Amino acid sequence: MLTLGIIGYGYWGTNLVRNFNNYPLCRVAKVADARQERRAFLEKNYPAIQAVRQAEEIIGDTGIDAVVIATPVYSHYPLAKAALISGKHVMVEKPMAASTAEAEELIEIAAQKHLTLMVDHTFLYTGAVQKIKSLIEADTIGIPRYFDSTRINLGLFQPDINVLWDLAPHDISMLTFLINERPYSINATGVSHTRNGIENIAYMTVNYEHDFIAHFNCSWTSPVKIRQTLIGGDAKMIVYNDLEASEKVRVYDTGYTHTTEEDQFNIRVDYRTGDVFIPKISGNEALGGVADDFVRSVLEQRQPLSSAALGLEVVKILEASQVSIRNKGKEVLIK
Repeated sequence: MLTLGIIGYGYWGTNLVRNFNNYPLCRVAKVADARQERRAFLEKNYPAIQAVRQAEEIIGDTGIDAVVIATPVYSHYPLAKAALISGKHVMVEKPMAASTAEAEELIEIAAQKHLTLMVDHTFLYTGAVQKIKSLIEADTIGIPRYFDSTRINLGLFQPDINVLWDLAPHDISMLTFLINERPYSINATGVSHTRNGIENIAYMTVNYEHDFIAHFNCSWTSPVKIRQTLIGGDAKMIVYNDLEASEKVRVYDTGYTHTTEEDQFNIRVDYRTGDVFIPKISGNEALGGVADDFVRSVLEQRQPLSSAALGLEVVKILEASQVSIRNKGKEVLIK
Protein backbone atom coordinates (compact mmCIF):
# COMPACT_ATOMS: atom_id res chain seq x y z
CA MET A 1 0.00 0.00 0.00
CA LEU A 2 1.43 3.35 -1.10
CA THR A 3 0.73 6.47 0.97
CA LEU A 4 0.35 9.60 -1.17
CA GLY A 5 0.31 13.35 -0.77
CA ILE A 6 -1.09 15.57 -3.52
CA ILE A 7 0.06 19.18 -3.94
CA GLY A 8 -2.50 21.38 -5.67
CA TYR A 9 -6.28 21.03 -5.52
CA GLY A 10 -7.37 23.06 -8.51
CA TYR A 11 -9.22 21.76 -11.56
CA TRP A 12 -6.78 18.95 -12.32
CA GLY A 13 -5.89 18.26 -8.73
CA THR A 14 -9.55 17.48 -8.09
CA ASN A 15 -9.43 14.77 -10.77
CA LEU A 16 -6.18 13.38 -9.39
CA VAL A 17 -7.54 13.12 -5.85
CA ARG A 18 -10.65 11.32 -7.10
CA ASN A 19 -8.69 8.74 -9.10
CA PHE A 20 -5.95 8.05 -6.55
CA ASN A 21 -8.48 7.95 -3.70
CA ASN A 22 -10.43 5.27 -5.57
CA TYR A 23 -7.35 3.20 -6.39
CA PRO A 24 -7.05 0.14 -4.10
CA LEU A 25 -3.24 0.01 -3.88
CA CYS A 26 -2.73 3.48 -2.44
CA ARG A 27 -4.05 5.87 0.19
CA VAL A 28 -4.24 9.64 -0.17
CA ALA A 29 -3.21 10.96 3.25
CA LYS A 30 -2.83 14.69 2.64
CA VAL A 31 -3.68 17.31 0.03
CA ALA A 32 -2.03 20.73 0.07
CA ASP A 33 -3.50 23.96 -1.30
CA ALA A 34 -2.87 27.54 -0.16
CA ARG A 35 -6.48 28.57 -0.84
CA GLN A 36 -8.80 28.17 2.11
CA GLU A 37 -11.88 27.63 -0.07
CA ARG A 38 -10.18 24.72 -1.86
CA ARG A 39 -9.21 23.11 1.44
CA ALA A 40 -12.79 23.49 2.65
CA PHE A 41 -14.04 21.85 -0.55
CA LEU A 42 -11.66 18.94 -0.02
CA GLU A 43 -12.73 18.47 3.60
CA LYS A 44 -16.38 18.44 2.57
CA ASN A 45 -15.88 15.79 -0.12
CA TYR A 46 -13.08 13.72 1.44
CA PRO A 47 -13.26 13.98 5.25
CA ALA A 48 -10.71 11.15 5.63
CA ILE A 49 -8.02 13.17 3.77
CA GLN A 50 -6.14 15.83 5.73
CA ALA A 51 -6.16 19.26 4.09
CA VAL A 52 -2.99 21.29 4.66
CA ARG A 53 -1.91 24.73 3.51
CA GLN A 54 1.77 24.27 2.70
CA ALA A 55 3.42 21.79 0.32
CA GLU A 56 6.18 21.38 2.92
CA GLU A 57 3.67 19.66 5.21
CA ILE A 58 3.53 16.86 2.66
CA ILE A 59 7.17 16.85 1.54
CA GLY A 60 8.42 16.78 5.14
CA ASP A 61 6.03 14.05 6.28
CA THR A 62 8.02 10.83 6.77
CA GLY A 63 4.81 8.79 6.59
CA ILE A 64 4.20 9.77 2.96
CA ASP A 65 5.87 7.61 0.28
CA ALA A 66 5.04 9.53 -2.89
CA VAL A 67 4.04 13.02 -3.97
CA VAL A 68 1.79 14.05 -6.86
CA ILE A 69 2.29 17.65 -8.04
CA ALA A 70 -0.54 19.53 -9.79
CA THR A 71 0.61 23.14 -9.64
CA PRO A 72 1.69 25.83 -12.17
CA VAL A 73 4.68 25.01 -14.38
CA TYR A 74 7.11 27.38 -12.66
CA SER A 75 6.71 25.43 -9.39
CA HIS A 76 7.19 21.94 -10.81
CA TYR A 77 10.98 21.92 -10.50
CA PRO A 78 11.39 23.24 -6.92
CA LEU A 79 8.57 21.09 -5.56
CA ALA A 80 9.67 17.93 -7.37
CA LYS A 81 13.32 18.48 -6.39
CA ALA A 82 12.42 18.95 -2.72
CA ALA A 83 10.24 15.83 -2.74
CA LEU A 84 12.92 13.70 -4.41
CA ILE A 85 15.63 14.92 -2.03
CA SER A 86 13.36 13.97 0.87
CA GLY A 87 13.21 10.42 -0.55
CA LYS A 88 9.75 10.49 -2.08
CA HIS A 89 8.62 9.15 -5.43
CA VAL A 90 7.18 11.88 -7.62
CA MET A 91 4.56 12.30 -10.31
CA VAL A 92 4.43 15.80 -11.74
CA GLU A 93 1.97 17.46 -14.07
CA LYS A 94 2.95 18.24 -17.66
CA PRO A 95 5.18 19.78 -18.75
CA MET A 96 7.73 18.23 -16.43
CA ALA A 97 9.69 21.44 -15.84
CA ALA A 98 10.24 24.91 -17.25
CA SER A 99 13.58 24.05 -18.89
CA THR A 100 15.70 21.16 -20.10
CA ALA A 101 18.28 21.83 -17.39
CA GLU A 102 15.63 21.55 -14.67
CA ALA A 103 14.21 18.33 -16.11
CA GLU A 104 17.65 16.73 -16.43
CA GLU A 105 18.50 17.60 -12.83
CA LEU A 106 15.29 15.99 -11.59
CA ILE A 107 16.06 12.83 -13.55
CA GLU A 108 19.57 12.73 -12.10
CA ILE A 109 18.34 13.09 -8.52
CA ALA A 110 15.69 10.39 -9.01
CA ALA A 111 18.29 8.01 -10.46
CA GLN A 112 20.76 8.64 -7.63
CA LYS A 113 18.10 7.94 -5.02
CA HIS A 114 16.49 5.04 -6.95
CA LEU A 115 13.11 6.79 -6.99
CA THR A 116 10.30 6.79 -9.54
CA LEU A 117 9.85 10.06 -11.43
CA MET A 118 6.84 10.18 -13.73
CA VAL A 119 5.10 12.89 -15.76
CA ASP A 120 1.32 12.99 -16.09
CA HIS A 121 0.93 12.91 -19.88
CA THR A 122 -2.63 11.64 -19.57
CA PHE A 123 -3.34 11.24 -23.29
CA LEU A 124 -0.90 8.32 -23.51
CA TYR A 125 -3.36 6.34 -21.37
CA THR A 126 -6.46 7.00 -23.47
CA GLY A 127 -8.01 4.13 -25.38
CA ALA A 128 -7.67 6.18 -28.58
CA VAL A 129 -3.91 6.74 -28.37
CA GLN A 130 -3.32 3.17 -27.23
CA LYS A 131 -5.27 1.95 -30.27
CA ILE A 132 -3.32 4.25 -32.61
CA LYS A 133 -0.06 2.89 -31.17
CA SER A 134 -1.16 -0.68 -31.85
CA LEU A 135 -2.22 0.22 -35.41
CA ILE A 136 1.17 1.75 -36.15
CA GLU A 137 3.04 -1.18 -34.60
CA ALA A 138 0.92 -3.61 -36.63
CA ASP A 139 2.00 -1.76 -39.81
CA THR A 140 -1.64 -0.91 -40.57
CA ILE A 141 -0.79 2.49 -42.00
CA GLY A 142 2.58 1.51 -43.40
CA ILE A 143 5.55 3.80 -42.84
CA PRO A 144 4.46 6.95 -40.93
CA ARG A 145 4.96 10.09 -43.03
CA TYR A 146 3.41 12.94 -41.03
CA PHE A 147 1.73 13.98 -37.78
CA ASP A 148 -0.54 17.04 -37.97
CA SER A 149 -2.16 18.33 -34.78
CA THR A 150 -4.70 21.11 -34.18
CA ARG A 151 -5.54 22.06 -30.61
CA ILE A 152 -7.43 25.35 -30.59
CA ASN A 153 -10.26 26.97 -28.63
CA LEU A 154 -11.32 30.22 -26.97
CA GLY A 155 -9.29 29.33 -23.95
CA LEU A 156 -7.77 30.62 -20.75
CA PHE A 157 -4.80 32.96 -21.27
CA GLN A 158 -1.99 31.75 -19.03
CA PRO A 159 0.05 34.39 -17.17
CA ASP A 160 3.39 32.56 -17.16
CA ILE A 161 3.61 30.28 -20.22
CA ASN A 162 2.68 30.63 -23.87
CA VAL A 163 0.10 28.62 -25.77
CA LEU A 164 2.59 25.96 -26.90
CA TRP A 165 3.75 25.26 -23.34
CA ASP A 166 0.09 25.13 -22.26
CA LEU A 167 -1.55 23.05 -25.00
CA ALA A 168 1.14 21.34 -27.09
CA PRO A 169 2.51 18.97 -24.38
CA HIS A 170 -0.53 16.75 -24.95
CA ASP A 171 0.27 16.30 -28.62
CA ILE A 172 4.07 16.33 -28.31
CA SER A 173 3.81 13.48 -25.80
CA MET A 174 1.63 11.55 -28.27
CA LEU A 175 4.12 12.21 -31.06
CA THR A 176 7.03 11.04 -28.88
CA PHE A 177 5.09 7.94 -27.83
CA LEU A 178 3.89 6.99 -31.32
CA ILE A 179 6.97 7.74 -33.44
CA ASN A 180 10.18 5.95 -32.55
CA GLU A 181 12.53 8.32 -34.37
CA ARG A 182 13.89 11.28 -32.40
CA PRO A 183 13.32 14.74 -33.96
CA TYR A 184 16.20 16.75 -35.37
CA SER A 185 15.09 20.40 -35.22
CA ILE A 186 12.25 22.86 -34.62
CA ASN A 187 10.78 25.83 -36.46
CA ALA A 188 8.15 27.86 -34.61
CA THR A 189 6.33 31.15 -34.97
CA GLY A 190 3.83 32.85 -32.70
CA VAL A 191 2.19 36.11 -31.79
CA SER A 192 1.04 37.82 -28.60
CA HIS A 193 -2.07 39.99 -28.84
CA THR A 194 -1.92 41.02 -25.18
CA ARG A 195 1.38 42.96 -25.30
CA ASN A 196 2.88 40.84 -22.53
CA GLY A 197 5.15 38.84 -24.81
CA ILE A 198 3.28 35.57 -24.14
CA GLU A 199 2.12 34.06 -27.44
CA ASN A 200 -1.57 33.19 -27.59
CA ILE A 201 -1.33 31.73 -31.14
CA ALA A 202 1.61 29.61 -32.27
CA TYR A 203 2.62 27.18 -34.98
CA MET A 204 5.43 24.66 -34.65
CA THR A 205 7.06 22.28 -37.12
CA VAL A 206 9.12 19.37 -35.83
CA ASN A 207 11.69 18.17 -38.35
CA TYR A 208 13.19 14.70 -38.66
CA GLU A 209 16.24 13.46 -40.53
CA HIS A 210 14.15 11.07 -42.64
CA ASP A 211 10.88 11.50 -44.57
CA PHE A 212 8.69 12.35 -41.58
CA ILE A 213 7.41 15.72 -40.38
CA ALA A 214 5.13 16.92 -37.56
CA HIS A 215 3.15 20.13 -37.29
CA PHE A 216 1.27 21.75 -34.39
CA ASN A 217 -1.35 24.50 -34.45
CA CYS A 218 -2.22 25.90 -31.01
CA SER A 219 -4.45 28.83 -30.11
CA TRP A 220 -6.33 30.35 -27.18
CA THR A 221 -8.29 32.63 -29.53
CA SER A 222 -10.28 30.36 -31.82
CA PRO A 223 -14.08 30.74 -32.10
CA VAL A 224 -14.38 26.95 -32.30
CA LYS A 225 -12.86 24.15 -30.28
CA ILE A 226 -10.88 21.61 -32.31
CA ARG A 227 -8.92 18.66 -30.94
CA GLN A 228 -7.82 16.75 -34.01
CA THR A 229 -4.72 14.84 -35.06
CA LEU A 230 -3.93 13.42 -38.49
CA ILE A 231 -1.34 10.67 -38.82
CA GLY A 232 -0.48 9.74 -42.37
CA GLY A 233 1.29 6.61 -43.50
CA ASP A 234 2.34 5.46 -46.96
CA ALA A 235 -0.48 2.88 -46.89
CA LYS A 236 -3.33 4.34 -44.80
CA MET A 237 -4.14 7.42 -42.73
CA ILE A 238 -5.57 7.95 -39.25
CA VAL A 239 -7.85 10.76 -38.06
CA TYR A 240 -8.09 11.14 -34.29
CA ASN A 241 -10.85 13.53 -33.18
CA ASP A 242 -10.87 13.75 -29.40
CA LEU A 243 -14.17 15.65 -29.36
CA GLU A 244 -16.04 12.71 -30.88
CA ALA A 245 -18.13 10.96 -28.25
CA SER A 246 -17.46 7.39 -29.40
CA GLU A 247 -15.84 7.17 -32.85
CA LYS A 248 -12.66 9.03 -31.94
CA VAL A 249 -10.37 7.09 -34.30
CA ARG A 250 -10.95 6.47 -37.99
CA VAL A 251 -8.59 4.69 -40.36
CA TYR A 252 -8.83 5.76 -43.98
CA ASP A 253 -7.70 3.37 -46.68
CA THR A 254 -6.56 6.38 -48.65
CA GLY A 255 -3.23 7.09 -50.24
CA TYR A 256 -1.26 7.80 -53.35
CA THR A 257 1.59 6.53 -55.49
CA HIS A 258 3.85 8.62 -57.65
CA THR A 259 6.51 8.34 -60.31
CA THR A 260 9.04 11.02 -61.10
CA GLU A 261 10.58 11.46 -64.53
CA GLU A 262 14.33 11.74 -64.96
CA ASP A 263 14.16 15.52 -65.30
CA GLN A 264 12.47 15.63 -61.83
CA PHE A 265 9.91 18.19 -63.03
CA ASN A 266 7.25 15.80 -64.31
CA ILE A 267 5.55 13.92 -61.47
CA ARG A 268 2.71 11.49 -62.04
CA VAL A 269 0.47 10.87 -59.01
CA ASP A 270 -2.18 8.17 -58.76
CA TYR A 271 -4.68 8.49 -55.89
CA ARG A 272 -6.48 5.70 -54.07
CA THR A 273 -9.65 6.07 -51.99
CA GLY A 274 -10.96 3.04 -50.14
CA ASP A 275 -13.00 2.13 -47.08
CA VAL A 276 -13.06 3.81 -43.69
CA PHE A 277 -12.47 1.58 -40.66
CA ILE A 278 -13.61 2.64 -37.17
CA PRO A 279 -11.84 0.51 -34.54
CA LYS A 280 -13.30 -0.18 -31.13
CA ILE A 281 -11.44 1.61 -28.36
CA SER A 282 -11.48 1.33 -24.58
CA GLY A 283 -13.72 3.77 -22.76
CA ASN A 284 -11.86 3.55 -19.44
CA GLU A 285 -10.88 6.86 -17.86
CA ALA A 286 -7.30 7.67 -18.83
CA LEU A 287 -6.46 9.20 -15.46
CA GLY A 288 -7.29 5.89 -13.81
CA GLY A 289 -4.58 4.37 -15.99
CA VAL A 290 -2.19 7.12 -14.91
CA ALA A 291 -2.82 6.34 -11.24
CA ASP A 292 -2.40 2.61 -11.83
CA ASP A 293 0.86 3.07 -13.75
CA PHE A 294 2.40 5.38 -11.16
CA VAL A 295 1.53 3.24 -8.15
CA ARG A 296 2.58 -0.01 -9.81
CA SER A 297 5.80 1.54 -11.11
CA VAL A 298 6.73 2.43 -7.54
CA LEU A 299 5.67 -0.90 -6.02
CA GLU A 300 7.20 -3.00 -8.81
CA GLN A 301 10.28 -0.79 -9.26
CA ARG A 302 9.83 -0.37 -13.02
CA GLN A 303 9.69 2.51 -15.46
CA PRO A 304 6.22 3.97 -16.12
CA LEU A 305 4.84 4.43 -19.62
CA SER A 306 4.93 8.21 -19.24
CA SER A 307 8.49 8.18 -18.01
CA ALA A 308 10.71 11.08 -17.02
CA ALA A 309 12.75 10.41 -20.18
CA LEU A 310 9.65 11.00 -22.32
CA GLY A 311 8.84 14.09 -20.26
CA LEU A 312 12.35 15.40 -20.92
CA GLU A 313 11.92 15.02 -24.69
CA VAL A 314 8.70 17.04 -24.50
CA VAL A 315 10.47 19.83 -22.62
CA LYS A 316 13.36 19.85 -25.11
CA ILE A 317 10.92 20.40 -27.99
CA LEU A 318 9.08 23.15 -26.11
CA GLU A 319 12.31 24.88 -25.16
CA ALA A 320 13.55 24.78 -28.76
CA SER A 321 10.21 26.20 -29.94
CA GLN A 322 10.62 29.15 -27.58
CA VAL A 323 14.06 29.93 -29.01
CA SER A 324 12.75 29.64 -32.56
CA ILE A 325 9.81 31.99 -31.87
CA ARG A 326 12.16 34.60 -30.42
CA ASN A 327 14.27 34.32 -33.58
CA LYS A 328 11.36 34.74 -36.03
CA GLY A 329 10.99 31.06 -36.91
CA LYS A 330 14.68 30.23 -37.27
CA GLU A 331 15.49 26.52 -37.26
CA VAL A 332 16.72 25.37 -33.84
CA LEU A 333 18.51 22.05 -33.41
CA ILE A 334 17.35 19.75 -30.60
CA LYS A 335 20.28 18.74 -28.45
